[in-house]
Amino acid sequence: MLAARTRPPAGPWLRPLAKWPVFTIAGLVAVVHVVMSALGDFWIDEVYMLAAGKYHPDWGYVDQPPIAPLLAAAMDWIAPGSMVVLRLPAVLATTAGVVMFALLAREFGGDRRAQVLAAGAGATGMWAALVGHWVTPYTFEPLQWLVLSWLLVRWVRLREQGAADDRLLLAFGLVLGIALQTKFQVGILCVALLISVLLVGPRDILRRPMFWGGVGIALVIAAPTLLWQAFNGWPQLQMGAIVAEESPMLSGGRSGTAVSLVLFAGVAGGALFLIGLWKLFRSAELRPYRFFAVTSLLLYGFFVATAARPYYLLGMYGVVIAAGLLGLQRRREAKPSRWGWTAWLPYLASVALVSQTLWLSTSMTSMFGMPSADVLARDTSIAFTALPPQQQERTAVIGDSYISAAMVEVGREKYDLPEVYSPHRGYGYFGPPGDQVDSVLLVGDVEDAREHFTEVRQVHAGTVPIWLCTGRIGAWDQIWPRLQSL
Repeated sequence: MLAARTRPPAGPWLRPLAKWPVFTIAGLVAVVHVVMSALGDFWIDEVYMLAAGKYHPDWGYVDQPPIAPLLAAAMDWIAPGSMVVLRLPAVLATTAGVVMFALLAREFGGDRRAQVLAAGAGATGMWAALVGHWVTPYTFEPLQWLVLSWLLVRWVRLREQGAADDRLLLAFGLVLGIALQTKFQVGILCVALLISVLLVGPRDILRRPMFWGGVGIALVIAAPTLLWQAFNGWPQLQMGAIVAEESPMLSGGRSGTAVSLVLFAGVAGGALFLIGLWKLFRSAELRPYRFFAVTSLLLYGFFVATAARPYYLLGMYGVVIAAGLLGLQRRREAKPSRWGWTAWLPYLASVALVSQTLWLSTSMTSMFGMPSADVLARDTSIAFTALPPQQQERTAVIGDSYISAAMVEVGREKYDLPEVYSPHRGYGYFGPPGDQVDSVLLVGDVEDAREHFTEVRQVHAGTVPIWLCTGRIGAWDQIWPRLQSL
């Protein structure tokens, strides 16, 4: 009778987690973002998440899956009007991301110093500092990519030790499904990972039944939002052209995207990211993980070529930085240096840069030429209540963009306002006003709507103008498709 096969030990090089310094860094990040949560107004995408989830809950939306909107609505239900509570999930996700940086370094074999440096890199990333307290899909996505990377790194490590735990692949599918319900860019990550594994291995992962079980789990979890997209003509596929069109304004075009994809990691993080790519390609010890470097380069090239958002690579920072820190650790172990303390200098520069970025996050909405949501809702309410009662019953509010519409709609509970609509982006799919509506208070640019009304006059001349449009020409089911845009 054969003796029971025992699993090899995890390996002496898997160091203890540096709990106190790592959790201290993560705690400081949490405190800073909680404080920042109480300052400033909604970010433009954040107010859109709240309005969509609170007033238009659905299985999917034109420009993102439903998790972020529904989460924003849930937090507002728990504590209506509280910015701190609304933003708490974002703060927790950002804080957990810092810990994941350290866990990735540990999984590679990083010692206490490497883990702390990894946590420091995660804490001082520019993009994380900017959006780390905003309830948006791109705040939650990096944590999900970090967890996916950690599961793969752990699976590869155990496989190399002859003790592969395929249950990690099922967990990978679970996290992937949640990520697909948060932001569709994770699908591009999966394609890049597949190509990379086929090119440099480990190809046997594709022969594991639990890998395909994980794929099935992911598809089941993502099915509602994928079906929503299918039933609505896959509008998400059209967003790529919109992103590219907006790229010159938001990130300076392809050249700006090329720089920002690395710069957003921060001073220390950006340097470690480049070092990590080099080590993944050159180090024999890291050879089993080389597919992460190939994946990063494939994603980088694709995002630059398509003029994508400059934060799309954010989720890959952790695993590559962790590999870079292991390479530096091996060098330190082979040849100790009295100049090791200089490693902290880039972190000081990162902290200085992050401090400015944090403060910038409180005024970003005004930089886009928008007042606060409360001011815009108040101004719209003043214009609405000035109308005769009979006309109020036949008047709706239309925002020229999803931003203005969301800002006004979120203010409906505080101010006297009718239903809010917009032909722009996700709001366009929420539907037009009813046939009883023959006049409109249009918030923002009125030019596209002029031809559909006999009279248009300005009733408020603030930062965002408000127009009264009367004498509707044609039915809404004819007007709306002509106004709709992404």
